[in-house]
Parts: sequence; structure tokens; C-alpha cells
Amino acid sequence: MVKLNPLAALGFLGLASQAAAVTVKIMPFGASIVGAPGCWRAVLWKKLQGAGITNTDFVGSNKAPDCGFPYDGENEGHAGFQATGIVTDNQLPGWLNAAKPDVMMIHLGTNDVIQKKSITDIMRAYSTLVDQMRASKPSMKIIVSQLIPIDPSKFAGAQQGIIDLNKAIVQWAPTKSTKESSIVVVDNFTGFNVTTDTVDGEHPNDKGNQKLADKFYQPLVDAIRSVS
Repeated sequence: MVKLNPLAALGFLGLASQAAAVTVKIMPFGASIVGAPGCWRAVLWKKLQGAGITNTDFVGSNKAPDCGFPYDGENEGHAGFQATGIVTDNQLPGWLNAAKPDVMMIHLGTNDVIQKKSITDIMRAYSTLVDQMRASKPSMKIIVSQLIPIDPSKFAGAQQGIIDLNKAIVQWAPTKSTKESSIVVVDNFTGFNVTTDTVDGEHPNDKGNQKLADKFYQPLVDAIRSVS
């Protein structure tokens, strides 16, 4: 039987304690569904806290909007932004450099669809953004949401465009995912009702926020644990 020196044992315990205390930086990334106000993030943060998962730091250049209670609300959700435009303007590298996230949590592309960008161009932008994330941190954990639906009466063809993009995301993710930097797809389309779950046919209401938080929860927990 091998006996550990008491001081060595304390050292091991100290290392274990440090590992348990690793703070995981999470960047919510997208457009207005993420950031304006994006209160599903607040619900998600509260759900993590309730489960005792407190070693998180939500990061981004946007501060927390009012969601009815204090929460860690920093994010990189910019109203009206498009995946293709973020790539064209080379905006993500600066945000990544400032915040240095470990995990990306993404809902992005609705505005590209509304502006009738092609699925090919949107997915090419997704790939570029992932490359930039991995340039920031090679082991970046990436959670990509299929887009929530939109009221078919709001923008001609947008609902079908979202359906087509969601299919493309599912096909693309396994080809871009790696062992070191996994891409996990979250289905926020299925079960989301534009009549009962949005304030305007596009942005989530309280019920919709709860649905997004519930769908993102387990993939985010898994990502946090894989970092820590």
C-alpha cells in the first residue's frame, strides 16, 4: 500500500480545489434574439445558479439589459447584425480578443435570412466565424442554435429560409466539429410557437425565453464541465 506524505496529500487536494474553481467564460453571440434584451440568458443563468453551477462568467461588450432580476448578462448580441456582415466587417476577432471566452453560445442568421442572403453564403460565414473562434482558443466549445421560427406573415419567405438554414446547420456541424473543439447543435425550432412564444412574431416572450433556456441548459452544462 502506497502512503502519501500528508503535505503531498494536501497539495493534491489543493489542485483539485483549484480545478473545481476554474471560471468558464461564456460568450452569447448573435443578433437581437441574443442581446435585445435576450432574457432567455437571464433565465438560463438563474437555472445554472439553482443547480449549483456558479463557476461561470458570461462575457461580451454588451452589458446586462433589465430582465427583472440581477444576473450576469454580458453578451455579444447586436440587434440587426448578420453572420455575413460580421465576417465582412471582421468584427468577431476583436470581441474574442477582449473577452477571451471558453464557450460560444450562438443564435445567429435570422437577419441574413430576412435580407435574403443565400444559405451557402450564411454557412460560409459560419465556417469563417468558427475558424476565428478557434484562432482565439483552439479548444473552444461551440454551441450553435437552430434558429427559432418567425411569423410567416412578417417577411416574405423568411420562415422557409429559416427552415432551410436549420437543415444546413445540422448537416454542416459534424463536418466542422473536432475532438478538441466540438460543435453541438441545439434545436430551438422544434416546439417553439411564434403565436404563443414571441412578443412580435420574432422575439421571445417570457414563455419563449424559458423554452430557449431549457434547450440551451444541458449542452451548456456539458460544455462548462468539459472546460473545468
